[in-house]
Amino acid sequence: MTIDLVIFDCDGVLVDSEPLAMRVLVAAIAAQGIEVTTETAYRDFLGRSLASISTSLLDSHGAPLGPAALASMRGDLYALYRRELRPSPGLPEMLGRLKIPFCVASSSELERIRLSLELTGLLDWFEPHIFSASMVENGKPAPDLFLHAAAQMGVAPANCLVIEDSPAGIIAARNAGMAVFGYTGGSHVAPAGLRAAIAALHPDAIFDDMHALPDQLSSLRTEKKAR
Repeated sequence: MTIDLVIFDCDGVLVDSEPLAMRVLVAAIAAQGIEVTTETAYRDFLGRSLASISTSLLDSHGAPLGPAALASMRGDLYALYRRELRPSPGLPEMLGRLKIPFCVASSSELERIRLSLELTGLLDWFEPHIFSASMVENGKPAPDLFLHAAAQMGVAPANCLVIEDSPAGIIAARNAGMAVFGYTGGSHVAPAGLRAAIAALHPDAIFDDMHALPDQLSSLRTEKKAR
C-alpha cells in the first residue's frame, strides 16, 4: 500500500484541546437549562461539529445550541485556549520526520483550527493545507471532510492515512475508504473511555506516542505490501 498523504484531525490529535472544549461545551449546554454530564458529552459529542451537536440536542432535548450560547462558547473557549492550550507531546518534532505530505481536517470551524495551531506553534507546518467541516455538507462520521481534503491535496482516498482520536472520525475515515490510525495519547482519552471504543472499531493501528508515528507509518506500508 502506498501512503501519499497523512490527514490529521486537530482537536485531541495535534492539540490537547478536548478537555478544554468539553468544559466550555457542558457549561454552555447547562446555561440553556439542559443538564449533560461530561461523560455523556464525551460519548455523544466528541469529534463532531457544533452544527451536529446542536442537531443532536434538538433531537434529544427539543432545544439546539442557540446563537447566544454559540457566541459565549467561542469567547470562553478562545480565552481558555490562550491560557492553557498545548500541542500534543512529540509535536512538532514528529512532523519534521514525516517524509510525505500532510494536512489537517477537523470538525472545528476554520477560525478555531487556525487559532489552535497558531497558539501551539504548529500553524506554519500546515498552512495552507487546513480543512474544516464548514467546507462540506456533512460532518463526521460522514466521509465528506476527508474526501474533500484528499481532493484538494490531489491524492486518491485509497492512498491516504487519517490520524483520529474519536469514534466518529475513525468511522468517517473508513467511510472515505482510507486507512486510519487511532491516537490515544490525549489527556481526554482515559476520562472519555476512548481506548475501548477506538479498539472496537479496529483501526489499522492504535498508538499513544506521536514520536512513534513515522515508524508506525512504515510498518503499515510494509504490512500492506506483504499481503
